[in-house]
Amino acid sequence: MIKVEDLHKSFGGPKIFRGLSFQVATGEIVALIGRSGDGKSVLLKHVAGLIKPDQGHVFIDDTDICCLRGKRLEEMRSRFGFVFQSGALFDSLTVFENIAFPLREKSELSDQEIREKVLSALEQVGLTEAENRYPAQISGGMTKRTALARALVTNPEIMLFDEPTTGLDPIIGHAILNLLDSCHKRFGFTGILVTHEIPKVFEIVQKVAFLYEGRILTVGSPEEMLSSKDPIVQQFITGSIEGPIQYR
Repeated sequence: MIKVEDLHKSFGGPKIFRGLSFQVATGEIVALIGRSGDGKSVLLKHVAGLIKPDQGHVFIDDTDICCLRGKRLEEMRSRFGFVFQSGALFDSLTVFENIAFPLREKSELSDQEIREKVLSALEQVGLTEAENRYPAQISGGMTKRTALARALVTNPEIMLFDEPTTGLDPIIGHAILNLLDSCHKRFGFTGILVTHEIPKVFEIVQKVAFLYEGRILTVGSPEEMLSSKDPIVQQFITGSIEGPIQYR
């Protein structure tokens, strides 16, 4: 389970988080939605222990990751897979080598064992014919699938997805979300998915958390979010531009 409790953070200016709290149950995916610039990516980095809060806690099960340092922090991070907005592939490595990278860095598997795991990951994301290509030689959708395979190849317990469909056309974007859904059903990881793919993303997540002005404004099932009477939530979900943006 992931539990974020009373999180506060600023980078020398206005506060990004103002007592933010929410949780993700083991085995479920929560979609994290909200306006651009409200700190969704920053929140993912707090959950992964890449950024320390000014105040508050991030619990992974019963362990506060904010208190960990050194080897204990690295051990905790080994439980995570992270898919970045850009894919963050290594330009000088092939698709195969990119996916193999975390296994070579963090495991003691033999070359043959690594090859078997990478080929299995390539098959899962439909990239068996692209293993020898470089990032410059593949499409945006293939880049996202490579990044997903690299994140999943270590069998993480927790997956963090930062706008995995950014820059893709709607058809490819929906295909990526369907792939995330099938991977979740196969592996059962706990996940947080930052996305603007509304309402498509509501089909593959168990809960939705709406980040607004430094706090989680509301959390609920996709059905509850779609039927919400809160004008801010409805304006965001429907994309309504009639009249001024409504604030509390």
